[in-house]
Amino acid sequence: MLKGLRIQLLGPVQLFAGDRPVPIGGPGARGLLAILALSPNRVVALDDLIDALWHHDPPPTARTIVHGNVSQLRRALRSVDAPEARIDTAAPGYRLTVDPLLVDVHRARALFERAEAAPLGERAALLAEAWALWQGPELGGVPVRAPELAELRIAVHGARVDADLALGRHEELITELTTIVRDDPRRERTVGQLMRALYYSGRRADALEVYREAARVASEKLGLDPGPDLRALHSHVLHDDLAPVVSAIDVTRVVPRQLPPAVPMLAGRAADLAWLDGAGAVGVITGPPGIGKSALAVSWAHRAASRFPDGVLFAALRGFDAPVPVAEVLARFLLGLGVPAAEVPEPEGERLALYRSLAGGRRMLVVLDDARSAEQVRPLLPPGPGSVAVVTSRARLDGLTVSHGARVRALEPLARRDSVRLIADVAGGAFAEYHSRVAGLCGDLPLALRIAGARLAAGPAWTVPEFVAELASERTRLAALDVDDAGVRATLDVSVRGLPDEVAAMFRALGAFPGPTVGPFVAAALCGVPVAEARRRLRVLAAHHLLTESGPEVFTRHDLVRLYAHELADSSGLSRAVRYYQAAADAARRRLLRVVDPLDFSAVAVPVPSLEGFDDALAWFVAEWPNLLAVLEAAAAAGLDEDVWRLARVAHTYRVVRPLWGEWQRLVALGMAAARACGGAEARFWMLISRCAMSLTFDLGAASLVDAAEALSIAADERSHTCAMIHLGCALNSVGRHDEAVECLTKAVAAAGSDELRGQALANCAEAEKARGRYAEAIAHQLSSLEIDRRLGDDSYVVVSLNNLAESYFGLGDAGMAASYAAEAVDLAARRGFLLQEAVGRLTLGRVCRRRGDLEEARLQVGLAAELYQRVGPGLPAEVARELEELGLPAEAPSTDAAGEA
Repeated sequence: MLKGLRIQLLGPVQLFAGDRPVPIGGPGARGLLAILALSPNRVVALDDLIDALWHHDPPPTARTIVHGNVSQLRRALRSVDAPEARIDTAAPGYRLTVDPLLVDVHRARALFERAEAAPLGERAALLAEAWALWQGPELGGVPVRAPELAELRIAVHGARVDADLALGRHEELITELTTIVRDDPRRERTVGQLMRALYYSGRRADALEVYREAARVASEKLGLDPGPDLRALHSHVLHDDLAPVVSAIDVTRVVPRQLPPAVPMLAGRAADLAWLDGAGAVGVITGPPGIGKSALAVSWAHRAASRFPDGVLFAALRGFDAPVPVAEVLARFLLGLGVPAAEVPEPEGERLALYRSLAGGRRMLVVLDDARSAEQVRPLLPPGPGSVAVVTSRARLDGLTVSHGARVRALEPLARRDSVRLIADVAGGAFAEYHSRVAGLCGDLPLALRIAGARLAAGPAWTVPEFVAELASERTRLAALDVDDAGVRATLDVSVRGLPDEVAAMFRALGAFPGPTVGPFVAAALCGVPVAEARRRLRVLAAHHLLTESGPEVFTRHDLVRLYAHELADSSGLSRAVRYYQAAADAARRRLLRVVDPLDFSAVAVPVPSLEGFDDALAWFVAEWPNLLAVLEAAAAAGLDEDVWRLARVAHTYRVVRPLWGEWQRLVALGMAAARACGGAEARFWMLISRCAMSLTFDLGAASLVDAAEALSIAADERSHTCAMIHLGCALNSVGRHDEAVECLTKAVAAAGSDELRGQALANCAEAEKARGRYAEAIAHQLSSLEIDRRLGDDSYVVVSLNNLAESYFGLGDAGMAASYAAEAVDLAARRGFLLQEAVGRLTLGRVCRRRGDLEEARLQVGLAAELYQRVGPGLPAEVARELEELGLPAEAPSTDAAGEA
């Protein structure tokens, strides 16, 4: 009886608690579970979920459907009290946090990988266990495609049959293989397996007939002959000389044991040790400096030594410091294999030939530590079929994957609990109250953790707070982790010295960049090189694990690597980053919304992404927002006030389109502080307008009125004056002074010298007329505004106009027109991701349904509106809370399932 939770994808998609299936809903919910379970512990973007579920043809309500299905899956997990699995919201989508081995696909892969290096009997058992996980066609009953699962099924089945054939299970395989070949005679591997099973069962003629039929199908349907492997097998069967595989003959030899001592404690590497168990003939452990590659390889080698009866060879190659010549390593290996020193040849070629001759018939483990390149490693790989090589390197060594089918494991920093365990082990339990904080400041990097643990163990009690304070300061953190020539800084020095000059220059340039991620465009701006060259250099840095490519053209840095790079950086780099984001954000905002301020960065000489339209621009802002804010804050700290307010203003457009209270407030505060520091009237004016717009969006009437009045008092030209009048009219309306608002906005309509400002003035005049109950006048103004919005192609304003028309028609008592405009607004808002405007439209739909007596639909629409309002702002508007209460719903809407930027 199975215990606990498990997820089935190899068959009908299902969630099980033990052997009991857990109801999770229809195809949509099960499909969503399948997509998340295929990528456990990784964020799957909401857009990718929608594409996978609807194959690029989603309905208008796709996002809402996905949010609802996420809620349904969460309820299912809660119903079985399954703490080992949960669905987390993580921008830009969702992540299923679960042990991958609880998902049958990943368990099958793990068993398959372990089987590759296991002895024959164990290999057959592992593959049989993997094969038993298939309960029918993969992803049964869901609209999700994953062709790689069919490839996995074929690979597992083929390997399982090979193992069973090697164990002599010939007759019991014949029925199974005959069925498969009859259904698909083009599967040459399976045809060959059936021929072997028949031949070894004494049915040579039947084996030849199987080949003839396969050859006939290949000729008639494909116009081809069978492949060379199948033809060779046919020849052996035809001549009755197909021999079974025999084991290599073992002889007694000198057995080398060259491993250095293992570290006393290897915390948090159980999964990596398990990977090494099944890594195959060549396994490469890669990762940034100090991640614990050598410790892992040596610890695993000590545990696995008994699997290699002919010994273990070890070489520290020092690839990134003073590389050891291959000839010298070969000499050490030959001595370890029992060659007398006097008989070790001098020429490297002769040493290599002797090494391969001696190792070729042995079953050995060779550990090659700190390799620089595939070229340094290839001559040292053991040639014997039962031998294994484990290589550690700061580079990925992709060449070994190409030439020797190496499997690569990139190490990650430790989980926090394991970091704390490691510090406690090194420190002997001393000063345990600091361990968790110290682990975080070390970025969970094993080298840093060991140094910190040693400092805690060695220091008197009164020095420990001082040491922790050193770690807490970014200015002194690396110095606190220096120990002779083995500290974090020294380790990174070695890595950077080993880079090509132009790549090292890129690394230093990135030190000036404060953002959490970096891409080719900003890197090109920082270095003054073409984007293609910047992309190449970033990928070289990623190959050396000084960066991590966490997504397509998205690179991140470990915190200690970031601090080290900052020490090397040119101070002018921050100004170059600011100029890039001014130009890129300005280009993006012009694809989102009409621009009324005079700021224009199109002439800045930096490459910016090509953004085809609204969706591209919105995606750029979503991806770059954390970087943009980090650059703003760093520039503010550096006193670049003119640049700060201008960048804050161009970024303001994104928050108008995607209002999110905390993020918008942070942006405006930075821009306003910089504008005041500048002292210029233009800077103050546009940041007052930005803050007023934010206050109006979140119904902070009094604050918006103060800002609008001050902006009007310092407006320097006719355009600015009209813009301030529009904001003042909106602010007057928001505090209930509707007649004054209409008077002010009517003047703004008359003064507007462009469609951009005239459309805004008309829309807000309509809002004020609606507020004082003059719905016919409001509709007239709003229809004029809508015509301008559509002519300008400005969906952000179109949806506002549609919602205002819906509310005005509702006020007139025309429920049909109100519902029509509200439904159009909801559809457009949902497609564009305008969460606040979708909420406004759903609230109107709810009111229309309530008036018609459809209370169930009214509760649904008002409840969805409440969820959307909570996602974008600090609380529910009073009118929404009132509707919830009158409909008998909780005053506080349910928590949202979606990411904040979805």
